[in-house]
Amino acid sequence: MTPFDLKLDAQGVNRVLLEAFSEADPNAMALVQEASPGRMLLKRPYGQGLLRPGGIISGPVLMTIADTSAYALVLGHIGDQKMAVTTSLVMNFLRAAKVGDIWAEAIMLRLGRRLAVTEVRLWTEGPDRLAAQATVTYALP
Repeated sequence: MTPFDLKLDAQGVNRVLLEAFSEADPNAMALVQEASPGRMLLKRPYGQGLLRPGGIISGPVLMTIADTSAYALVLGHIGDQKMAVTTSLVMNFLRAAKVGDIWAEAIMLRLGRRLAVTEVRLWTEGPDRLAAQATVTYALP
């Protein structure tokens, strides 16, 4: 049993993300595939411009997806409050992220009145072959 309650389902979070980032191409965004209390699974479809020399997904792309995933998780639990902001993002790169769709599993570690602390795990090959892991903290409005 989780102590977290969802205020928005996957569709609701995606709606808020698409509103908040209205200038972005919706086909090139990480969007929620599954949502449950304390957890969300997002997918960022593979596309041109994600690679660094060597033919692997670049670090800044993975960091962006980690931050977006944490933001989505926070929104799902606090509702449509777009002014939540990142206060900390610590990224650990574990192995090369090979070409493919990028998956991110975001898990709520703590949801307080002022801060939310999340963990995000990212992969392209499968959840058993993590490419990166991040701890992301958000300040809540």
